[in-house]
Amino acid sequence: MPALDQRDNPLIDHLEGLARRQDRAVLALLRKTFQVEHALDGLAVVLPFVTRDSRWRDRAEDDALLVSALFALHPESGSMSLPAALRVVASTSDSGSVELRFRALLSASRQDLGEHLRHAVTLVASHGLAIDWRDLHAAIRYWDHPSDRTRREWARDFWGSAGNGEAAENPA
Repeated sequence: MPALDQRDNPLIDHLEGLARRQDRAVLALLRKTFQVEHALDGLAVVLPFVTRDSRWRDRAEDDALLVSALFALHPESGSMSLPAALRVVASTSDSGSVELRFRALLSASRQDLGEHLRHAVTLVASHGLAIDWRDLHAAIRYWDHPSDRTRREWARDFWGSAGNGEAAENPA
């Protein structure tokens, strides 16, 4: 898997700029891309930020559209990964529904990923938690990589120790 400096992400920089300027029209356009009949409307916004590698271009465009639509649902940036935010939500809930939702997300196919992410982002937004959008974009880009690296990292963020790595030092 190629190294990805997820901090250097012009698309996310642009989306955060839209949020700072409170550009509601563009954010509404991006939210509409969840509707099948408007799925490609957001290309006008994201295409300037998609790498022109012809081999993976459609995939990169789809990834950019998905992360942009998700951002438009909850345009608040933070340093917490989506699974870490879901862990916080789960810790405040008495039911196991958040964990069930996370399990479904973790096992989602690439084709169903958008729907699962939409529900997860909406849940996190309802609790006022900001998301690391650069991290989420990288996760989407590598979701179905054969190494399962993204899914394993997400599992660690959700079920792993919230501390400083004690579990790794003291295996059971």
